[in-house]
Amino acid sequence: MRTVIFDLDGTLADTSGDLIAAANSCFRGLGLGDLLDPLTDAATALRGGRAMLNLGFSRVVGFGQADVDAQYPVLLKAYAADIDTHTALYPGAMDAVAKLKSDGYRIGIATNKPERLAEALMQSLGVRGAFGSLIGADTLPVRKPDPEHHFEAVRRAGGDPKQSLLVGDTATDRNTSRNAGVPSVLVTFGPGRDDVLALDPEATIDSFDQLPGVVSRLIG
Repeated sequence: MRTVIFDLDGTLADTSGDLIAAANSCFRGLGLGDLLDPLTDAATALRGGRAMLNLGFSRVVGFGQADVDAQYPVLLKAYAADIDTHTALYPGAMDAVAKLKSDGYRIGIATNKPERLAEALMQSLGVRGAFGSLIGADTLPVRKPDPEHHFEAVRRAGGDPKQSLLVGDTATDRNTSRNAGVPSVLVTFGPGRDDVLALDPEATIDSFDQLPGVVSRLIG
């Protein structure tokens, strides 16, 4: 079965606001105030918790990798407690998923967000049932850009890895597709459009209504 695997953060949903809020709660707990800005630091937020902590601590003196390691579980706890205040699915995302399913594609998610948080978020957004699989950062011993992360998401969705495609928004997603030997489609409507275009994926989309046609062209 032909299969389309989606990244989550920055691809299906804009989660940056809640991620930055969780990171800032860590910084406030250390007496540092809010070190990240929800608008200008959105692209970093979509690269994950450690990226946000590294960026925030780089803006003050006397903090380093040990502080990132110590605060990461604190960040995850804060994020789990307030996971969907600012998060929203991108326009047209679920219409594209429905169209792909009606066209006979299997659909899944491969994200480097911890599995329990990804599950909780998709349940909260009311769309978990639309996806045949969900693989998180800790589901397997490996994660993206290791190709097995993508392959297992395909298999759990009931598909054939050789007839699959990855939809994402970052260099991690592009590298995953390269390592897996499958096409990638990167979205350009999140932060960092120029960075996405520079990754030279097989295709890009400016809106989700373009996705079904692009998928059909790439994997039939």
